[in-house]
Amino acid sequence: MLPSRTFLLLIFVICGGCTALYLAFFSYYKAEELQAAKGRLALYKSTLESEIERISYFPYVLSKDAHVIAGTLRKDRHSLNLRLKDFAERSQLDAIYLMDVTGLTLASSNYDQENSYVGSNYSFRPYYQQAMQGQMGEFYGIGVTTSLPGLFISAPVYAPNGTIAGVIAMKLNLGRLEEAWMKAGESVLLSNEDGIVLLSSNPDWRYKVLFDLSAERRSEIKAMRQFDKTPLVKLNWSNTNEYQATVNNVPYLLVTQDMPTRNWTLYFFANERSIQVRTWSMLITLIVIISLLFAAWQFKKTRRIGAALRESQADSADLREANRLLAIEIEDRKHAERRLQRTQDELARTSRLAALGQLSVSVTHELGQPIAAMKNYLTAAEISQQPPKVTLISQMSGLVARMENITRQLRFFSRPGSKEFEAVNLQDVLKGSEELLIPNLTAGRIQYGFHLPDHPVIVRGNKLRLEQVLTNLMRNAVDAMLDEEERLLQVTISHTKTHGIVRITDTGSGIGQSTIRDLEEPFYTTRASGEGMGLGLAISTEIVKEHGGMIHAENREPKGAIFIIEIPLEEETENA
Repeated sequence: MLPSRTFLLLIFVICGGCTALYLAFFSYYKAEELQAAKGRLALYKSTLESEIERISYFPYVLSKDAHVIAGTLRKDRHSLNLRLKDFAERSQLDAIYLMDVTGLTLASSNYDQENSYVGSNYSFRPYYQQAMQGQMGEFYGIGVTTSLPGLFISAPVYAPNGTIAGVIAMKLNLGRLEEAWMKAGESVLLSNEDGIVLLSSNPDWRYKVLFDLSAERRSEIKAMRQFDKTPLVKLNWSNTNEYQATVNNVPYLLVTQDMPTRNWTLYFFANERSIQVRTWSMLITLIVIISLLFAAWQFKKTRRIGAALRESQADSADLREANRLLAIEIEDRKHAERRLQRTQDELARTSRLAALGQLSVSVTHELGQPIAAMKNYLTAAEISQQPPKVTLISQMSGLVARMENITRQLRFFSRPGSKEFEAVNLQDVLKGSEELLIPNLTAGRIQYGFHLPDHPVIVRGNKLRLEQVLTNLMRNAVDAMLDEEERLLQVTISHTKTHGIVRITDTGSGIGQSTIRDLEEPFYTTRASGEGMGLGLAISTEIVKEHGGMIHAENREPKGAIFIIEIPLEEETENA
């Protein structure tokens, strides 16, 4: 017995040590990955800000240009188009264009292209409206003319008399940054203050919504045509904690950086699989090293034992005698262990026989009288030598029904129930019990009603076992009302902060002076002899205790009984 326990203890220690090492390595590599992710995100943020700041002052500078001011007065527009085109090519901008006070484009760097801005009106754009108010304007959206996204920056153009004569704007395409993110093979996205993804290394994430948008805000976005006809559906993601998130059911480490100047946020998603691979690699390497060291130690130990055995051969006679005595002692120990095992088996068998005897006595007592009565009726029918009457048949049917009622609990609870627990909705448990009790409710003319909340009540347990409990209590209530004029069965499901509650109310005979402790005892019953064996509530109580809950019972005023079942909620079970 001792070697077996030692082996199990050794296995337990090894498994515990490997688990501890795995968690330690995982935590270390996770922290290392987070640090690296923060560094990468800081680099992306710096690159993005540098790209924008590189041209952010261009609108202001161009607003002071004499050619641009002259363009607002509709002078020499052709030379202004050429000048803006030269500026756009040198600055790697998508477009530079000049609008008048009505938002109509007067000149543009893409004047000679098919999708030229010249002649288009952009007065509905926020960057135009901001510039007309004397401010620097900035806006990210999809171009209504080119259908290409970009960052629009604008500045007011003042006439010599000091009034605003127009707006100069430029469009910067940030697609090069997206391409760099894709080539790096990393998951990065940029969102605005509404949680809409503006840029992403994954094209499927672009223009998805991270957070819910109100209908009013969606209307405002549609009015300024920021994202043209894009539906702006929500991204399938969830932020489980500060540094973890899932996107399309794939786990990631999450690092974010705010860009307060524009109310943007950068998200960097690091795949957790790389951490697990590094963790397992390190753990396997360490296990191999430890195994090699153990093998070397075992080899040296074996050599020392061999040397000791060779030295002991000089006294082989004493050694053989010692071996003979040791063999006798081992055999005696084996005999003692076999006797102990036989004794333990006899004790277990005796306990089972005692329990079986107790059950047999009860069943024999309950079934003895009905069977004896049936024999008497049959004997009387034979002596009279006449066909049995209908009354005799009715009496025999009643006796058979009593015997079926007595054995029903044993058949019901003899089925083994699974002890695997999962999240269970108490409303589904009630539906399952109702399906089993429909014949009883119909036959007994029971007025059945239930009250359910408008949301699920989730507990942690085994659905079939809980159905057994609810079915048994509801069947007991039905049986208790068969002799009553008013037959009303009510089931109510509710919950507190920690428990799901099922309340079963009937208008039967109640529980009298009995307590819940009496009712929980096996073979205790308040029914007449032959109506039941008193096992149902005892077994139901054990099932509820397995789920960490409890059962209460009390008399109902003016008549009837109330049974209350309390089961811990799923969330409370996980916390515990």
